[in-house]
Amino acid sequence: MSHIFDWLFSQYQGVDTYLIVLELLGVFFGFLSVWYSKQENILVYPTGIVSTAIFVYILWVFSLLGDMLINAYYFLMSIYGWYYWTRKDDENHEVPITKMTKKEHLWSVIIFMLTMFFVVIVYIVNDKFDNWTAYVDTVTTAIFFVGMWLMAKKKLENWTYWIIGDIISVPLYFYKGLIFTSFQYVLFTIIAIYGYKAWKKTLNNNPVVA
Repeated sequence: MSHIFDWLFSQYQGVDTYLIVLELLGVFFGFLSVWYSKQENILVYPTGIVSTAIFVYILWVFSLLGDMLINAYYFLMSIYGWYYWTRKDDENHEVPITKMTKKEHLWSVIIFMLTMFFVVIVYIVNDKFDNWTAYVDTVTTAIFFVGMWLMAKKKLENWTYWIIGDIISVPLYFYKGLIFTSFQYVLFTIIAIYGYKAWKKTLNNNPVVA
């Protein structure tokens, strides 16, 4: 066991202590945010805002520009989602969980493609296409952009995007040396699977035509 811990912390040699502390805080609030999302709890957004603000800075330091943009986007979408989730209809009902419409499927494709194009431009301008992680980061950025948009709209399918993106992110962050963040994505994957099941159960118990 001691060898495992020695290896784990050896990945952080040369990394400033304050960055390690920030990563742990970001992971903690990120975990809370995903957990609250599974519970369909509005606290998903304030906890998410704290986590994303921290990771915007960390990812900039580690040159993961795509994921940095993801977190900046999360920050903005968290504000929108916070507003959207608290909306009430004329009968004082909260916005329900629904499935995607054909129009939303089309918009998902558009958001995915535009995000890919934008991130590629960012990497080219900053001359950062020097590692396989840049290409993977570009894809995960697009996946997470769609997932966040769908979560803010309370669409069941948001969890599918989170699961796919989380699985890809585990080896990406591990390779980059952000070990705690890599472990975080393992937990995110597990929670996202249960989140999908919980939201689907809610949807089945309260069917709503999108």
